[in-house]
Amino acid sequence: MTDAKSNDAMCSTKSLTPNGYDASRFNALRHGILSQFAVLPWEDPVEYETLVAALTEEHKPSGPTETHLVVELAGVLWRKRRLRQAEVAAHQRALQEATVRDRQTTQSALITEPSLEDPSVNVAAAIKGSEESTQRDLAELECDLQMTLAALEILTSGRNRAYEESLEILHESTREGWLDQLTWEPDDYEAAATPYEADPVSLMRWLETEILPWYDNRKSEIAAQPLVRTQALGESLNPDRLERLGRYEVHLDRKFERTLSTLIRLQELRRARPLQPEPGTA
Repeated sequence: MTDAKSNDAMCSTKSLTPNGYDASRFNALRHGILSQFAVLPWEDPVEYETLVAALTEEHKPSGPTETHLVVELAGVLWRKRRLRQAEVAAHQRALQEATVRDRQTTQSALITEPSLEDPSVNVAAAIKGSEESTQRDLAELECDLQMTLAALEILTSGRNRAYEESLEILHESTREGWLDQLTWEPDDYEAAATPYEADPVSLMRWLETEILPWYDNRKSEIAAQPLVRTQALGESLNPDRLERLGRYEVHLDRKFERTLSTLIRLQELRRARPLQPEPGTA
């Protein structure tokens, strides 16, 4: 028959990990007063508990004081995580402000580029772009331009079906733009403007006066995007806004160092303390 003392021993053994660490101590950490208010409503409590568990496994606290210090370490690291989120949010807010100052941002970006004289650049699109997307857009624009030039060559040949053949060779978007142009009423045109007709002469005039200049403007816009992107990203670095975050990070770093140092000293003292004999033993 198993006596009460044996049952107590069995119960205490069940709470030990293979390394001999009392896993039930994590419950005290997880449900402590500090842990209770560490996680904000929109944060993931599982992530926080994982952090606490990792620190607990690393430092293996003994007693309420060491346990408190481990929870403090978790709190500092958790706040530093929020600090990184705040820094990202500050940059994103500044980028959004740069899109509001669309024209000013573009002008500042191109101040040393007279060859790109004030193109209309969408700052938001430039921010989301990349070097690869810029090169891809330039390649697509060049392909589109070559289609238009080929159509003009057909129109100038004067051969039969030049109008139909030129329409077939145009880029789809250019062809759709021309068909939309033909739907205009006389009142849609500016004063003294000659309406376009569905014939080779009108199509040639439209391509030369409307489309070819558009290619030049669009090429300038695409070429300016990397410069505008760099300008907007630079403007997002707001020293005044980030300085306060930096001061808070220094405070957290110092608190982490002090807490960790205190925890290590306590554990060293505990390990150096001579073992006290149990009462009633020789």
